[in-house]
Amino acid sequence: MSESRKILLAEDNSILSLLLKFKLEKAGYDLIIAENGKEAIEIIEKQKPEIILTDVMMPFVSGLEIISHVRNKLDLITPVIVFSSAGQEEMVLNAFNLGATDFMAKPFSPNELVIRIKRLLQ
Repeated sequence: MSESRKILLAEDNSILSLLLKFKLEKAGYDLIIAENGKEAIEIIEKQKPEIILTDVMMPFVSGLEIISHVRNKLDLITPVIVFSSAGQEEMVLNAFNLGATDFMAKPFSPNELVIRIKRLLQ
């Protein structure tokens, strides 16, 4: 990959964020981390990442609100992969209804995430 592709990760779990940062940067991506939904929206508006990864449950602004903002206010078609703990089927369905591209239940494999990102960015 000649130029690194910009990915936004909206995740309030710092251990998971660091793990994904290591894995995605090793795969050649430039990862920007937002620790809450409000920060994520500011980064999306300023830096226009090529893909957005977000947890559903986020401080200040939820992952669902991020999806809604990206699709309805910014009118972007940027792929959005949503993470959520198991047993939150209603939230997952809401995420897809709002325009999420993909969903992964926590805990998930970072290797699988890299494959899904590569597929979406082809």
